[in-house]
Amino acid sequence: MNKLEHIGIAVKNLDESNRVFAKLLGKPHYKIEAVESEGVRTSFFDVGGIKIELLEATRPDSAIAKFIEKRGEGLHHLAFDADPIENKMNELKIEGFTLLADKPFPGADNKEVVFMHPKTTNHVLIELCQEKR
Repeated sequence: MNKLEHIGIAVKNLDESNRVFAKLLGKPHYKIEAVESEGVRTSFFDVGGIKIELLEATRPDSAIAKFIEKRGEGLHHLAFDADPIENKMNELKIEGFTLLADKPFPGADNKEVVFMHPKTTNHVLIELCQEKR
């Protein structure tokens, strides 16, 4: 992995959470984006070169809605820059990790992403990401 790219936090209300994190971090979010394919709205804060991504469900069948229903709001995932992502995916499969998709797919913030199954990562959801090409 090249670096920690962002920390994803599941929230019930993006607008309310943006206000909380703006006060906490002393700066506003720099972007709000919908990822229709994943059923989420996201916003991003930059904190010393590491991003905080807030994720709000836009439909009840989305992964974020299910996560909040099961666990409540809070830490959802850690995302690592893994450029080139396909190479890192292959390396991790060889090492015995389980990926939740065979190919990267479009994510927020101009990224291609894939998630690793938390059962193989000490119950922490890990996202691999790279800039879209």
